[in-house]
Amino acid sequence: MSPIRVVLVDDHPMFREGVRFTLHRADDIKVVAEAADGAAAIAAVADTAPDVVLMDLAMPGIGGLEAITRILHDHPSVAVLVLTMSEHDTALFAALRAGARGYLVKGAPGQEIVSAIRSVAAGHVLIGAPVAARTLEVLTDPGPPGSADLGIDYGLTEREHEVLGLLARGLTNQQIADRLVISPITARNHVSNILTKLQLRSRRDVIRRFGRHERS
Repeated sequence: MSPIRVVLVDDHPMFREGVRFTLHRADDIKVVAEAADGAAAIAAVADTAPDVVLMDLAMPGIGGLEAITRILHDHPSVAVLVLTMSEHDTALFAALRAGARGYLVKGAPGQEIVSAIRSVAAGHVLIGAPVAARTLEVLTDPGPPGSADLGIDYGLTEREHEVLGLLARGLTNQQIADRLVISPITARNHVSNILTKLQLRSRRDVIRRFGRHERS
């Protein structure tokens, strides 16, 4: 098998060096380019056609979020894995909204970074434990009655918002598929993505969190 081709993007040379050393030890991963800002990252992706971009968010000039959007507009098959300092859920949602498939906080162990690269390259969505725990607290906090709002973005696509509304009403995958004129498999995939992005464990958690708002 060909190695996973990675573009490493961060404005701190010493940090890039450390990550590069970690990735070099993985036989199935190859760093094909490095960039210190978003503009250089966009150019590097165009030049090297990587499988994964390991992307910082806070950089001078074109930042990580804009770079993600522009990269995925031109190269939609590339998987972007964010590796940044921010543990805040708003940064996570913004990255997912831009199209990132994964989100890790700097300080994650080297093996976790390697595993995350493999995961997003295989098409999975991955969120590191620290930020996932924080986000889960936010999303599962019941708050005052009726506070759960389906109008909040949560990093979902427009279609996923439609599915979320039906899911909150207790509809099955088949019923969701019938309502939206999609296949049951597509409905199931949307439900799976929603649970992943919201860091909820089951359909029951969705109903518990959003069902009250949907019925109001």
